Parts: sequence; C-alpha cells; structure tokens
Amino acid sequence: MATLKLPLGDNMRCFIGKDIQNWLKRKDSKPADRAWVLDDLRASLVNELRTVEGAKKQQLRFCGPEVALSFNFLVAISIILMNKMLLGKIGFNFPIALTLVHYGVSWILLAFLNAVSLVPAAPPVKATPFSSLVALGVVMSFASGLANVSLKYNSVGFYQMAKIAVTPTIVIAELIFIGKRVSFQKALSLAAVSVGVAIATVTDLQFNLFGALVAVAWIIPSSTNKILWSNLQQQENWTALALMWRTTPITVFSLVVLIPWLDPPGLMAFDWNFCNTVAIFLSALLGFLLQWSGALALGATSATTHVVLGQFKTCVILLGGFLLFHSNPGVKSLCGATIALIGMAVYTYLNLRDGNELAVKQSSLKQAGFPSLKPNVKLSKLHVENHDGKEVIDPV
Repeated sequence: MATLKLPLGDNMRCFIGKDIQNWLKRKDSKPADRAWVLDDLRASLVNELRTVEGAKKQQLRFCGPEVALSFNFLVAISIILMNKMLLGKIGFNFPIALTLVHYGVSWILLAFLNAVSLVPAAPPVKATPFSSLVALGVVMSFASGLANVSLKYNSVGFYQMAKIAVTPTIVIAELIFIGKRVSFQKALSLAAVSVGVAIATVTDLQFNLFGALVAVAWIIPSSTNKILWSNLQQQENWTALALMWRTTPITVFSLVVLIPWLDPPGLMAFDWNFCNTVAIFLSALLGFLLQWSGALALGATSATTHVVLGQFKTCVILLGGFLLFHSNPGVKSLCGATIALIGMAVYTYLNLRDGNELAVKQSSLKQAGFPSLKPNVKLSKLHVENHDGKEVIDPV
C-alpha cells in the first residue's frame, strides 16, 4: 500500500503527542482515517481554547516564565523611554490623560479580539466576585496613572529605583495577608536589593519632593495590582486576555475621574499635529503590549518574581536616560544600582532553580505513581496517551 504523506504544520505538531504523530505516519493507516483524525484534532483544539482550563493550559504552554518575562522586559524599556519623550521633549504634560489613551486603545483592541473570538473563555461568574474585578480595575488606574505622574516629575533613574521598593512591599503584604514566606537565601538577596535602592535613591542628584511623594504613594497600588493579577490567574484560572477584557473598562472610567485631580488644565490646547498624535498612538500600542506582557508574566510566575526580574532593566533605563535625556545619576547611584541588580540576579536564580526542581518532581510523580493523571485522547478505535507540555510552577 502506498504511503500518503499528509503534512503536519509546526503549529499542529506542538498540539499533538508523538504517539499520534507516529500513528499518522503508519503505512497501514488509511488516508480517510488520517484526514478524519486531523479534523478531529483541530476541532478538539478549538474546543479546548474555548474552555477556561484549556485556555489556561495553552497560555502556560506557549508563554512560560522565560518568554513572558522577556516580552515584558523589552516592552517596558520601550514604553518608559517613549513616555519620557512624550512628557518631556514633546511636552505632553498630561500623564493621567496619557494613561487613559493607553487603556482606551487597549479596550478597542480587546473588543476587536473578542469580536473575532480570540479572547479566551472566562471562569464562571460565581468563581470570582464582581467586587474583585472592580477593585483590580480601580487599582490598575492608580498604579498606571501614578506611574506616569512619577515619570513626569522624577528623573528616569529615580523613577526606576522607586520601582524596586515595590519588591519588599509585596513580600511583606503576601506574608501578612496570604502567609507566603520566602527562604533565608531569598531574603538575603532581597536585602541586597533594598541596600542598593537606598544608596541609589539617596545619591540621586535629580531629586524632586513632589515627585518623590508621588513615587511613594504609587508603591501601594502597584504592589496590590501585581498581587491581584497573579492570584486571580493562578488560583482562579483567569487568562491574561480574559482578565484584561473584564477589567479594562473599569480602569478607563476610573482614569476619567482622576484626570481633573492630577492632570493640569489645557489638554485640548495641546498641539495635536500629525507627529505628536502618531507618537501618542505608538505609546498607546506599547501600553497595550505592556499590560498584556505584564499579565502573562504574573500568570506564569508570581508578583515578587515579576517585579524583581523586571528590575534588570534598571541598567538599560539608566543608560537610556543618560544618553537620551542627559540625566546624571552619579557614580554612587550607579554603584547602588549595581548592588541591587546583583541581589536581583541571585534571587532570580534561586527562584528559577526551585521552580525547575518542583516541576521535575511533579513530572516524575505523574509518570511513576499517577499514570491516570496523563491526558488521554480517544480517536475512534485508537487510544493513545498525549504527553503535552508541563505547567511551570514558580514558588516564592
């Protein structure tokens, strides 16, 4: 019997197990059966993406910690430098309005994705109280809005150093409210981060009192925002896009309320020429990518890991601020940043090592002692085990 080579694309190969691929290549399998099997697999994949558990599984498979954090790293550097240019060189001195444009564009993009059925299914209404979604939406408006206000009144280096202070805040909050503890080695690495932050902030020559107060006020909502995003995704099976779709409208309306209080007058008098409008729109697109990448990172890791690993961009931000905006952080600030980054590097190494060890242990338990936990795929008379990718669990 001649062998019919029915090509499998790279996208389909990553969704099906090796056992099914081998069966499709067998010479005794009929072409009609092969076509039926592939159609059934495609239908199963679509159905899986339309369920909460299936969508969450695919998010963890394709956006693990390394991919999500690298994505967030690149986008965060781009948007900070872009917003600093908007608030500085272009003269768009309306940080809350800029944040509103970001979330407004995100809402439009999410509405389009939802219209074409690309927003994954959300958990049942009873699983997550509506008050939790409202709280997250409001907290997001304060976290993002105050971040842009801080970026307006502070140097890029001081802004980035203030973000490091979010790390101990998250650790303390999770210890008090969730009972989550860190190991002694991780505590030492976080202490090194705190020492580096103290040196960098005290010696930063570009100090602004109002900007410093805004930065301090921003720490609490920023920490709360990360904790809520991480817990809702990891404990209640929300995906990044589904949670963004439910909370972005609340954030938009909250920002509308904040504009009269934190933005100066004269928004409509701004020079809305073509170049300025394009720059603001590009910033809004980066804002959508930042929100999405941050949500993916928080869903794949934890609040502490996300903020600590995110501080690796500090050196890039300091260098970008020096080259593009002629900021002068000083030698001592750079030394403090170096100490902080060493602590972050050690913490990240310990966290990823523990996560890999736990993933290996769980994989061994499933294969050796709990074979029934492996997902089974039944296709007509064919019964094969589909060994999908493992979920990455990131303990803190």
